[in-house]
Amino acid sequence: MNAEHYNQIFTTHGVIMILFMAMPLMFGLFNVVVPLQIGARDVAYPFLNALSFWLFFWGAMLFNVSFVIGGSPDAGWLAYPPLSELSHSPGVGQNFYIWGIQISGIGSLATGINFIVTILKMRAPGMKLMNMPLFTWSVFASCTIIIFAFPILTVTLALLFIDRFAGAHFFTLDAGGNPMMYINLIWMWGHPEVYIVVLPAFGIFSEIVSTFARKKLFGYNSMVFAMMTISLLSFFTWVHHFFTMGSGADVNAFFAVTTMAIAIPTGVKVFNWLFTMYKGRIRFTTPMMWTIAFIPCFVVGGMTGVMLSVAPADFQFHNSYFLIAHFHQVLIGGVVFGFFAGLYYWWPKMFGFTLNERLGKWAFWFWNIGFYVCFMPQYVLGLDGMTRRLYTYDFDMGWGPLNLVSTIGGFLMGIGFIFQVWQIAYSIKHHKRDETGDAWETGRTLEWSIPSPAPMYNFATLPQVIDTDDWWVKKEKMKNGEALPPAPPLEPIHMPKNSAIPFIKSTLWFSPASASYGTGCGWRFLR
Repeated sequence: MNAEHYNQIFTTHGVIMILFMAMPLMFGLFNVVVPLQIGARDVAYPFLNALSFWLFFWGAMLFNVSFVIGGSPDAGWLAYPPLSELSHSPGVGQNFYIWGIQISGIGSLATGINFIVTILKMRAPGMKLMNMPLFTWSVFASCTIIIFAFPILTVTLALLFIDRFAGAHFFTLDAGGNPMMYINLIWMWGHPEVYIVVLPAFGIFSEIVSTFARKKLFGYNSMVFAMMTISLLSFFTWVHHFFTMGSGADVNAFFAVTTMAIAIPTGVKVFNWLFTMYKGRIRFTTPMMWTIAFIPCFVVGGMTGVMLSVAPADFQFHNSYFLIAHFHQVLIGGVVFGFFAGLYYWWPKMFGFTLNERLGKWAFWFWNIGFYVCFMPQYVLGLDGMTRRLYTYDFDMGWGPLNLVSTIGGFLMGIGFIFQVWQIAYSIKHHKRDETGDAWETGRTLEWSIPSPAPMYNFATLPQVIDTDDWWVKKEKMKNGEALPPAPPLEPIHMPKNSAIPFIKSTLWFSPASASYGTGCGWRFLR
């Protein structure tokens, strides 16, 4: 593998994993769970929701089509200039990067707006903000970040586009430009983006811990406050990604303190989950195992994050494999583990049957063992001086053995993924259908009060909410023979009509971008 091909691979890996794997998986869970948890029949703007999906889809396709027509982007997943400028990336790949992410980013922004309105205006009667399930709160916090962060991404990529296509000099060293302005702007979006994807995982863990410990979540109010605090502080930490750029001691000290400060509300949540499990009657189902595995993993990721927040020490850690290990520790241990837990947890609600537990636990152990075998050696490699994005290195550097161990860990995680595919296929064929709607029997929130899979209209009559864990409280009342408030009479249900217009509108974005900015301009660069 030559250097250019290696650069294309890690660029594509970063973009797809963050923007086209974590984000759509997160948005899928938003769409499945949030209306059910707040007692709504649909999101506030179904048409906008469909348009958001197709914009996101076509953006992803536009990015990936660069493989077909002659060259992937190779300037890194954040496309730092001058590597992403015309002087260093004259091919079509970087054009498709810009427009693929622009179009999908517009879809993401529309989704954030849609779910904020849905949560604020579509809650069931009786559900106050401080009665909402914590997953819904985490979605609200995540979408709040989206509506402030994604416009920054849109403007940043638009300026880069103008540099490349109109000969401007926003991010070039000549004619008064400055590449560091791009790096500041992209991380003003990029670091909040980390919290956009990790906050919903925190909400998932909160739901699972409470369900399988069979206890009310400890410190509900502090959990809400912690998530909203993180959504605010996430916009004041971006400079820790480049302490080495020479901003000066005062600037570095400010962002070092804010980076350390954001660890406090994260620690609050960890202690709340532990206190919820304390003296609980825990059921070690697959979702709960992923949740428990997350805690030590994320604690290590958080501790190394605090190490990276110390500006003088970061001069050693920066751009090394220590940073790579930390980033994957947080993103895989937090986001991937969280979304796996959420998929297992809500799978019976989505499809009407649970996944095979035995195969799920095999997948769990391969994933977790492989994860530590893969990424723990990278901390040592980073401290030993190995920098990231090296496509080759001499054997006498002494990095070979630990890199081999890391590779073995990667293959173990791959085996875990194969077990998950096997688990899904096996469960489809041999499943036992859930006929109760409450597949785990200890569900606490409104989604477990209706049949599985949920009907298209979600609720025949809108629920009357009386408590935070409304379904759990009502089940306890029914066990004790207490009367529940009478359900309102059945009324005609209005549901949105199917429409092809969102697909057509999104295609109108995709076609000119792929034709004009890809093929045509690409030929001009390559002449």
